[in-house]
Amino acid sequence: MTDPTDTRDTGPRVGTPLWSYLAGVTVIGFTGLVVAMLRLDPSGLVELARTPLFWVLAVLVILGELRPVMVSSATAVGGTYPSTMFTFAVLLHLGLPVAVLMQAVAVTINGVVTRKSWHRVMFNIAQSSLALIAAAVVLGTFGIVPSPAVPWVPKGGDLLAIALSGVAYFLVRGALVCSAVALHERRSLVRVLRASVGPQGLVYIGLLGLAPLVVVVMSHSPGLVPLFVAPLAAVYFTATLSMRRDHQAMHDELTGLPNRKMLVVSTEEALAEVRHDERVGLFLLDLDRFKEVNDTMGHPVGDRLLQLVAHRLTHSVRPGDVVARLGGDEFAVLLPSIRDAHAAREVAARLRAALTEPVRLEGMTFDLDASVGIALYPDHAPDFELLLQRADVAMYLAKEGRTGVELYQPDKDRNSPERLTLLGDLRRAIDNHELRLHYQPKVALGTGDVQGVEALLRWRHPVHGPVSPADFVPLAEQSYLMRQLTAYVIEEALRQAASWWHTGLRVQISVNISARDLLGSALPEQLEVGLAKYALPPAAIQLEVTERILTGDQAYTQETIKALAALGVPLALDDFGTGYSSLIRLQRLAVSEVKIDASFVRRIAESEDDYRIVRSIVDLVRSLGLRSVAEGVESDDVAMRLVELGCDVGQGWLFCQPMPADETAVWLRDRTGGSVEYEYQPEVSSA
Repeated sequence: MTDPTDTRDTGPRVGTPLWSYLAGVTVIGFTGLVVAMLRLDPSGLVELARTPLFWVLAVLVILGELRPVMVSSATAVGGTYPSTMFTFAVLLHLGLPVAVLMQAVAVTINGVVTRKSWHRVMFNIAQSSLALIAAAVVLGTFGIVPSPAVPWVPKGGDLLAIALSGVAYFLVRGALVCSAVALHERRSLVRVLRASVGPQGLVYIGLLGLAPLVVVVMSHSPGLVPLFVAPLAAVYFTATLSMRRDHQAMHDELTGLPNRKMLVVSTEEALAEVRHDERVGLFLLDLDRFKEVNDTMGHPVGDRLLQLVAHRLTHSVRPGDVVARLGGDEFAVLLPSIRDAHAAREVAARLRAALTEPVRLEGMTFDLDASVGIALYPDHAPDFELLLQRADVAMYLAKEGRTGVELYQPDKDRNSPERLTLLGDLRRAIDNHELRLHYQPKVALGTGDVQGVEALLRWRHPVHGPVSPADFVPLAEQSYLMRQLTAYVIEEALRQAASWWHTGLRVQISVNISARDLLGSALPEQLEVGLAKYALPPAAIQLEVTERILTGDQAYTQETIKALAALGVPLALDDFGTGYSSLIRLQRLAVSEVKIDASFVRRIAESEDDYRIVRSIVDLVRSLGLRSVAEGVESDDVAMRLVELGCDVGQGWLFCQPMPADETAVWLRDRTGGSVEYEYQPEVSSA
């Protein structure tokens, strides 16, 4: 299987270190090749070309250069070509000029057949020529200078010269190739050498060790030389089977990308070698709406789409970066070296830009998009598992917020140890009735009459003191605790309402509920049982839901909303103006009042834009026969402006801060002269 992450055929930019290195090696190598060829006697070459041995060796060198012996699926290791054995044998028997000539022709034919880029072909000719020159120099120090006119046949006493020559060949070729790989993939040379020397060294020992035997055979019985193909083929197929098993274990079958196992290995290597002034980045990428493609067009089209995504991703990252498929439509990208979070965001934006290009399959055009989460070492995590977990958290933040790219934020991680500890403490606080409700009155702007109170949850942690609802309520919403927390709040609100209603303070209590509560089936039953238990009318309690919850595509069709409307429990639309409500949807919602978000209300005395927004909302709400409630009323100027606009009710610190139940009761009695009469108007809207 071809490796989609192989970008070595992409030419380096002029002036880069890789370009300079390839150009330098190519120039030196071809200079050595030309000098070696000048030493070749043309008449001797012509005479040699008339012998069958020359053509047998030439064919074996060319065939041996077509397919490498692969001992590992790692790109840094690469493969070793069997032609090495025959080329080294030619060097020993016929000399350097014939060896470099055969090698250059074989590498050129390999480049044409496999469609390698010209710069790779030139570099391969140069580095193999330099390796042969190094081996020839070592042989020359022992007085061994073969030529077509005077072939050389090794004897037992020549083993040291042959061994040192083979070592020189291996070291020069290995050093040149590993340096190119290190520059191309932006890895350290030590890391590439460590990955390559061991596996390739064993293969080179076998191939170079057989070369003297090839020379001995060709000097006595040239017709037997092709027999060396048999053991070579056995080695080739054994290595291929081993490599295939290795590849299957470390790569995804559909896309050919590295899988999770290989991603772990690559990440651990990157963490071990990262420099102190750099970061290691791990991206988690999830395709948006991929399930729709699978469901509509079928899995074969979905598979082709994933293969296309793999191709786009691998050609949008730098050499040395790792793109992996973790399963389904989830991909990971490892950046072994990245400067900072800003640079990581730029790479993530480039990946998304590559994916958003329209795709045409089966006569249809698909618009792809993806959500990307970023985690950095050592900023966010010390090891692979935590990096992946925190990249996953960031990805879901990007998906939920529809921002496309998000960097990991500890304060939004519900899986962080601090938040998990807080979640456990919250569960115990609910069980031990440590949470309290405070109440903030809602006051009619025209008359000052109390129109109800909103129940606001408060928690005093035994160790950390007061904990803001902004910290623990979202935590509960993301966990199993939300239903339990809502049940607790409703029970406390009903109990307090009963205490007030049965003593003459007939004030409506508003309770905030989450989307999970609203769209479930337990809420109407709990309210029905609670109202009956405390002998309260449905108007004693009101449920406040945010605009984003009620105006979802399916929210108003939920049985829960219909059941609440049938029960007579009124609904209020909270934080209005921050969502995407339409007039038609608002008409269909079973709400009795609309609460204008405080972010608009607070600035109406200074901002004409906010003033116009609030005026439009008040007019809209009035036209629908609903009550408007302004949140965040903190000054007389704001209250006067709201009265001018015709807003019905205000809520904020201008009237009163949230208070415990006993203080609220005193405030209500002082404000109303001893009693509050709430006149309930049946809701005429239907869900």
